[in-house]
Amino acid sequence: MFYRYEIRNNGKEDILYLYLTMNYEFSKELDSNEGNKIEENAEAFIKNNSIDFSGNKIYLVVDGIIVKTLEMDKQNETINIKNNNYSNNLFTINLKDKNNIITKIDLKTYLLGVIATNSILDLEIDTIKALVLLYRTYAYKKMKEDNTISVIDNFSIYTPIENYKTIWKKDYQYYYDRIEKAIDETNGEFLTYEDNYILPFIHICSNSITEANNNYPYLEKINSLWDYASPNYLEIKDYNYDELEKIFNMKKKEMKKITIIEISKSNLVKKIKINNTAYTGDEFRKLLNLKSTDINMIVNPTHIRFITKGWGHNMGLSEFGANELAKQELSYIKILNYYFPKVKIKRYI
Repeated sequence: MFYRYEIRNNGKEDILYLYLTMNYEFSKELDSNEGNKIEENAEAFIKNNSIDFSGNKIYLVVDGIIVKTLEMDKQNETINIKNNNYSNNLFTINLKDKNNIITKIDLKTYLLGVIATNSILDLEIDTIKALVLLYRTYAYKKMKEDNTISVIDNFSIYTPIENYKTIWKKDYQYYYDRIEKAIDETNGEFLTYEDNYILPFIHICSNSITEANNNYPYLEKINSLWDYASPNYLEIKDYNYDELEKIFNMKKKEMKKITIIEISKSNLVKKIKINNTAYTGDEFRKLLNLKSTDINMIVNPTHIRFITKGWGHNMGLSEFGANELAKQELSYIKILNYYFPKVKIKRYI
């Protein structure tokens, strides 16, 4: 589409000139009211050609005549950083197994296994790309800080993607190709807050609003109302008192003295008390294998019913919410900027 470019300064700012020749396809885009295709093509041209442009204004020049001005949304841009050692194939991961044995694998192999293991199936390609950026950032962060990544930790589980041949069966190549495409088309891209790699806070679906966390300033309360429609939004579990006695090592009469004593602004349980013993919301969730800490309880004569909303820790990116945005044709960059508005997207080139 564009056959050359140049950057000029008008005395106040840099302006990017993109040159093209009039044809039917382009004239149709200029007259169209259907969306931002020409803007998306311009952004793609800048990214694919690693153009070092920090300005906000683009002039489209058709056959020598400026026909359109584009104002770049700087929030949605990727910042290029020159570094030849961080491509999918060159960057090496020191992977540590449960026996502390370290195996070296390339970043692409790691990302294939992590995305296959830590995401739900049938995601839109831009949702997968958003996940790739988060886990690639994690790989960069862990290698910088620890020089190793464990196969299992609080943020990721690595399983070689080849192990999914028996699970995905005839769909194996389809899912493999989609993950590989997302990795290759975002090669070198990652996320930072104040020039530091962020952690990959990801959950299946929220309780409709993601949780802020003072320890991680890049996590904010973000509306994710799409999650109401998730098949994983609501879960109901009943535990009889015999089961609860074994789990908590308490008598039935003590188990009935169960009280939520602190909740967050997003309605997540922070502290819960049974008789005289206090638990954090996360401790309680893990003991009962609940999907989230948005917990409501109904105490019955024979059992206690636990009703939870959402699936996961409720922080950062909701996979279901992100996927609904992707279905509305939002790019992975816009999806990440929505769930992490304070974060910058960068790219090693």
